[in-house]
Amino acid sequence: MGGGARELAGYLAALGGWVAALAAAALPQWRQSSYAGDAIITAVGLHEGLWMSCAAQSTGQVQCRLHDSLLSLDVHIQTSRALMVISLLLGFFGIIVSVVGMKCTKVGDEDPVTKSRIAVAGGVLFILSGLCTLAAVSLYATQVTYEFFSASTPINARYEFGSALFVGWGAASLTILGGSLLCCSCPTKERQGQQYYRQSQPSTAREYV
Repeated sequence: MGGGARELAGYLAALGGWVAALAAAALPQWRQSSYAGDAIITAVGLHEGLWMSCAAQSTGQVQCRLHDSLLSLDVHIQTSRALMVISLLLGFFGIIVSVVGMKCTKVGDEDPVTKSRIAVAGGVLFILSGLCTLAAVSLYATQVTYEFFSASTPINARYEFGSALFVGWGAASLTILGGSLLCCSCPTKERQGQQYYRQSQPSTAREYV
């Protein structure tokens, strides 16, 4: 795979991961009510996310309510919120920086070495974004697992992983993969030497004339 094709593939993967992370952050299905074991099955399914909680009736009607207070939320929810916001911001800046640094675009400096370094910077931003998403989702999943197996949690009040967690894990994987491909654009010493040789040729020719 050529350098330009690799950059484009990495950019598309990272962009898809960022969109998936945005969807995961907005979805209310970070955890859902569990019917495992001897739990009493009711006509209401409960879903909770970072920003709201929802109740789904057996008739298909869904009622959602935003979390009332930020400070009254559990620590893991506040931490996951912060990490997802940081992840989305890093990914947004990564999208802009990567467009400037990619070989297939005519934006910014024409020097291929400079553009490669900018593309690497965009890849680093994407990797950091993916790591933040991974940390947020894993932290939330750890808390759900702890509460599920805790003896102090009533059986009919236990929760399991929601679909948003799996979307978040997929988003983190895509973003890190795309950022890694962009980081492969790092200019080697050989390429830097060739660029320096091309830039120094005209001045050398003038000296002999």
